[in-house]
Amino acid sequence: MESTDILKAAANVLRIEAEGIMGLTGRLDHNFTRAVETIYQSRGRLIISGIGKSGIIGRKIVATLNSTGTRALFLHPVEAMHGDLGMVSGEDIILALSNSGETEELNLLIPVIRESGCQVLAFTGNPRSTLAKHSDIVINTAVDREACPLGLAPTASTTALLAVGDALAVVLQNKRRFNSRDFRRYHPGGSLGQQLALQVADLMLTGADVPRVRGEASMPATLAAMDKGGLGAILIVDDRDRLEGIITDGDLRRLILKTPRVDQLTAQEAMTPEPKTATPTTPAYDALNVMERYQITVLPIADPGKTVQGILHLHNILGKGAFKFNGNLASKL
Repeated sequence: MESTDILKAAANVLRIEAEGIMGLTGRLDHNFTRAVETIYQSRGRLIISGIGKSGIIGRKIVATLNSTGTRALFLHPVEAMHGDLGMVSGEDIILALSNSGETEELNLLIPVIRESGCQVLAFTGNPRSTLAKHSDIVINTAVDREACPLGLAPTASTTALLAVGDALAVVLQNKRRFNSRDFRRYHPGGSLGQQLALQVADLMLTGADVPRVRGEASMPATLAAMDKGGLGAILIVDDRDRLEGIITDGDLRRLILKTPRVDQLTAQEAMTPEPKTATPTTPAYDALNVMERYQITVLPIADPGKTVQGILHLHNILGKGAFKFNGNLASKL
């Protein structure tokens, strides 16, 4: 194959799989809502089962669920019939994965599991299948075609299973109000977990890197300082470097819409007074929670007397550049 043919074939695969996922949005219905509520209300675990490619996808969904606040484990259908059923209790919920819905090993397992009192959910591309008939709630994950030119290898169908699994995990994460503090607790060894364990002082910009102007500064001068800072924000301070307010890119857009001559204003007239702040000793995960709660990307850092100590951008927490583990310079996020 020529290079252009290779790229065309690869792009076609991505297009087919993207179309498959987009097609799922129209199939989501009350059954998905029921599945979310059932899992959320459960006192047990979500046990996911599948075989072959579906089993591999199931393991990934389990990993995502566990890291975002929903207890889950993977149960291999064959191993389950040879003793692993002992890990299942009546409070658990089974989520069975099968595109065809006719996976023999899975369909032999489901009736046995139902005897323990478990509710059964299914992700399947065939709502009229044997699996669907044996399930309490069925989520239709059907795709129009596979990306495999023979139509045989699971490609778009497994991508669809994975995407719906991610949707389930994220909706449950939102419903549980799972935040960055929880994420740090579940990821103590990961780079983001280590980053969130730091204090704001370890991550914030200080000194000349903090864009700031006095309240009487003209808007042209303010915008020039803001542009030079490259953070999309500038702090407004008094003559003792105490924080008075902030101007962000968003503030400017809103100001332009309602004020014809923005250039004639002073920084103090244009600023948002009393912005959300953090102190240098604030844990990074608390600062991230403030950013999430108020939908902001920049936090002024000040001491209790409002004297500016630094500024923290979302990128300082989540990426870009080197950071520290226990005071030692470490790799990039």
